[in-house]
Amino acid sequence: VQLQASGGGLVQAGGSLRLSCAASGRTISNYAMGWFRQAPGKEREFVAATNGRLSITYYADSVKGRFAISRDNAKNTMFMQMLSLKPEDTAVYYCAADPVAVSERATYWGQGTQVTVSS
Repeated sequence: VQLQASGGGLVQAGGSLRLSCAASGRTISNYAMGWFRQAPGKEREFVAATNGRLSITYYADSVKGRFAISRDNAKNTMFMQMLSLKPEDTAVYYCAADPVAVSERATYWGQGTQVTVSS
């Protein structure tokens, strides 16, 4: 499975972005998928995740109410809509997928997409 993350960019505080994570190599409709991020000088941290059917979603407290995960299983793609962005959201965002559950030990990782939020 290869994951391709895209959609990052430069945005002003209060703005929005939509990240995409396209999977190829096999159908991952039943895989758990999620997002992590790593800010300069910091450890990579969990942002959000969902199971295959989008029936369960998890969000870090820092993004609850502002970020939302969605999936288009027909296109083998996961999205994350990010609203009300803050400078502290600046980071490289990585998508991950796993047959069981998403964590730092997820099986598959994308290459990362840079999100920069200016104040």
